[in-house]
Amino acid sequence: MTGMRKLAAWLAVSFGVSFSGMATLAHADDLPTFKLEMNDGKLNPARIEVPAGKRVKIEVRNTGKGAAEFESVQLRKEKVLAPGADSFVVIAPLDPGEYKFFDDFHQQAQGVIVAK
Repeated sequence: MTGMRKLAAWLAVSFGVSFSGMATLAHADDLPTFKLEMNDGKLNPARIEVPAGKRVKIEVRNTGKGAAEFESVQLRKEKVLAPGADSFVVIAPLDPGEYKFFDDFHQQAQGVIVAK
């Protein structure tokens, strides 16, 4: 493969990945959305009820003075947030049940996502 063909192939793959990533982000805006506030070892709310069988988005905000980490071993999700930071996690459709999450920097902060 010539240098120009390699470059063209690389660009095609790169733009394909970028565009597919943008489509995922745009799609995340259409999901049922729930808010979670993390504040130095406190979760608000500590119980989040979501519809079973649907992808959902959880917007996470760290209002504390230290770092926070949304983590769920069951859901295989983790997101570290600096003080004052906002982010989100998208969760695949869940079977009915309870799924634990916690703040990995403040182990006493335990919560549950309930899929109904």
